[in-house]
Amino acid sequence: MTLKFSSKEIHFLKTDSEGPKIKPPEKYFGDLLLEKTKALKVFEKKLSVTKIPGGKFLCALIQISLSSDSILDKTKDTFKNVFNSFFDHKKGIWGDLSKDLFALAFWGYKNDKKAFQLITSLKDQLSKGLKADILIGVATFPFHDFSKAQTLANAIKAADHAAFFGPYSMVPFDATSLNISGDRLYQLDKCDMAIKEYQKGLEIEPDNINLINSLGVCFGVMGKLTMAKLEFEKAIKINPDELIVIYNIGLVYQIEGDIDKAILYLQKAHNNKLSVFEIEILIGHLLIKKKLHDQAIIHLEKASRINPKSGLTFRMMGEIYLEEKLPAKAAREFNTAIKLNPGDAASLSGYAKSLELQGRNLTIALTLAKESIILEPDNEQFKKRLKTIQKKIRDARVPQQKKLKQRH
Repeated sequence: MTLKFSSKEIHFLKTDSEGPKIKPPEKYFGDLLLEKTKALKVFEKKLSVTKIPGGKFLCALIQISLSSDSILDKTKDTFKNVFNSFFDHKKGIWGDLSKDLFALAFWGYKNDKKAFQLITSLKDQLSKGLKADILIGVATFPFHDFSKAQTLANAIKAADHAAFFGPYSMVPFDATSLNISGDRLYQLDKCDMAIKEYQKGLEIEPDNINLINSLGVCFGVMGKLTMAKLEFEKAIKINPDELIVIYNIGLVYQIEGDIDKAILYLQKAHNNKLSVFEIEILIGHLLIKKKLHDQAIIHLEKASRINPKSGLTFRMMGEIYLEEKLPAKAAREFNTAIKLNPGDAASLSGYAKSLELQGRNLTIALTLAKESIILEPDNEQFKKRLKTIQKKIRDARVPQQKKLKQRH
């Protein structure tokens, strides 16, 4: 029995940032840093060459939520007027990065508390003047070992952080901002760049489990399993009950072929009061490899209750019942899997096989078997099942043809 998993079904897990009031933005400001637009370069250079008395400043990225009837010229003029009402040209600079996106920097404040009061007041004035939501990401200099130019990048990353809370939020740059930036790069398959973000975040917060786990995930998907395991073990030492980390380290052992150790870790996660779909389905997968089908079914049924829209669990149970020579049960599971995912070649072939074993609906079985091969033309098992069904259909026709000849 072979079980196939796509990357969307069993993979390393990262922390889910979504919640009832928190969701990722549709567009990331951090992508500007990859695009390196002319407007961004201009402000970056302006910030680098500007002589700032005292050497400290606050940098911000500001997005104005424009309505369909907003007047662009008014937006820019209003921003300019509000900025000038707070800072003269000797204490601040600003630039427009797009029609609704502005960058600014100012200095000459007494302390960080005063600086944040000023940027909050500016936010309120802009919102009032434009009747729009204002989102702001804030970064200060000096901070850690970031350069002046990097402070603008930090403000942009903080804006992505703020966007998780809605178009009216303001968030200061921190380790979580770097985690979000790293996650975006991970999404874009830029793991090398993501690793640098996670590592920089860990310089700020060395015990941040989300960052440690994310770093381990990057190493894992890059095939650097020893490095991945080190990160996951580090996270487990900080919190032995962190489910996602337990899952990930179990997955590493599974990839390495140490199934017993993988099950040991994953069973620990399973015994937690919280249930995680990926944990249950991976335990089921490993128990199938150990031929412990009854135990596997328990975990797969639990997985199906957690996520009843996943066809994978039903397909896996169908494969188990096929191997246990219970074709009627297998047919029910494969049928459910196909309803959830009509393009699941393994379930189509499995359903065809279960019908063939029962000796019923062979015409339907033939159609299903052919569809599975259209989807996976090189699958030898699917081809073998199709030939068996075709032979049964031919064999069933022979007696009928003999009867017809005898009548004539």
